[in-house]
Amino acid sequence: MKLAGTLATAAALALAGAAAFALMGTAAVAQQAPKFEIDTSWPKPLPNNWIFGQIAGIFVDKDDNVWISQRPRTVNDRDKRAERGDKSICCYTAPSVVEFNQAGDVVKAWGGPKAVQGYDWPQNEHGMFIDYKGNVWLGGNGENDGMVVKFTNDGKFLMSIGNSAKQTNSLDQARVGRAADMVVDQATNELYVADGYFNHRVVVFDADTGAFKRTWGAYGKPPTDEKITYDPKVLPQQFNNPVHGIRITADGQVVVSDRGNNRIQVFQKDGTFVREIPVLRDSTAPGVTGSTVFWPDKGQTYWFTSDDPNGQIHVIRRSDGELVGSFGRVGRGPGEFENLHNIAIDSKGNIYTAEVQGQRVQRFLYKGGLPAVGQ
Repeated sequence: MKLAGTLATAAALALAGAAAFALMGTAAVAQQAPKFEIDTSWPKPLPNNWIFGQIAGIFVDKDDNVWISQRPRTVNDRDKRAERGDKSICCYTAPSVVEFNQAGDVVKAWGGPKAVQGYDWPQNEHGMFIDYKGNVWLGGNGENDGMVVKFTNDGKFLMSIGNSAKQTNSLDQARVGRAADMVVDQATNELYVADGYFNHRVVVFDADTGAFKRTWGAYGKPPTDEKITYDPKVLPQQFNNPVHGIRITADGQVVVSDRGNNRIQVFQKDGTFVREIPVLRDSTAPGVTGSTVFWPDKGQTYWFTSDDPNGQIHVIRRSDGELVGSFGRVGRGPGEFENLHNIAIDSKGNIYTAEVQGQRVQRFLYKGGLPAVGQ
């Protein structure tokens, strides 16, 4: 299966018994067509007869190792018959946190609700981030999940900001409300949280002490818990649920994926609003901006965002916010997506995808068409 970009719209073609996706566009820009190809050999089969549940988060660290957080509680009884004691070869539930190398081998795995001692593990794992010190951060969007949890690279518990308890509100300075994603800013050692599935805000903490620093809502306004109903003709003045993704550009802009409002909002680190990028505002379903990652050239000149309801990855030109192409479709085959949840990108421009209902991670190899990485 091959994914080829040319620009402007996505089309599915049946070729040699496989599905191909093309981004069609004008001849003037055809040479800048992004091309990706599904890597059906990655990852390799899991060791120890392990099986995954829903994939809740994905991140590529500084060494291009790929980390995922998965949900052990979502593995059904049929899939873990060996673990139940049935006379079956397969399977056993994998740990919550798994690290793959570029070859697709599992190199590290730890954590999960059964391994917890002295702190609250999320009821429903959500999102993950590996910071510049190698520490691993996890959130959760379960009913009572009010924490972001920090571990060493090997899974030793370091700190929890918040705990499992009844939800509060978007002004709480001691906990989060079903947090979806997080990022640590190396320049200031601050943790930025996309908060989230209950709250409607970005909230910032000290990454070592957990001390509250600041918070804001859409357009940099004070956050509220106003219930937002998606309307393609209206750009709401607050974030919708969920505030689903957050990353920081190389030049220090905070990029927030407001999934429920089909838009990306960009801020300075103090919460000052910079710009807004609506994506497919006329889509009949909210949810087209699940997570956003950046092309690894010097200016991060193209951004990619994940679209769950349409099963696509959209390519956005950073300079003007123009959606220049899309690839993918809903499905269960290689290169297709069943509940595309989050995406990640490595230093070579390869894209990694995490699926909830699909319960898998996939890699799409970059084959050309975008500015040279690292330049």
